[in-house]
Amino acid sequence: MSDRVLAFFAFLLLVAFLGILAWELPRLDLGGVIAITLALAGWDFLSNALKRSGRR
Repeated sequence: MSDRVLAFFAFLLLVAFLGILAWELPRLDLGGVIAITLALAGWDFLSNALKRSGRR
């Protein structure tokens, strides 16, 4: 359970960092890279968070 909490916290930190980056440098190409990065990180977080924790 704590692994999921830490993973969620790390994802929130990534979102915050990329949000600040996008706010300070509002460029279309950078926005695309940020969107792809968040989509891939979100997919990885959700796919791992929904797995049963019995596997190690």
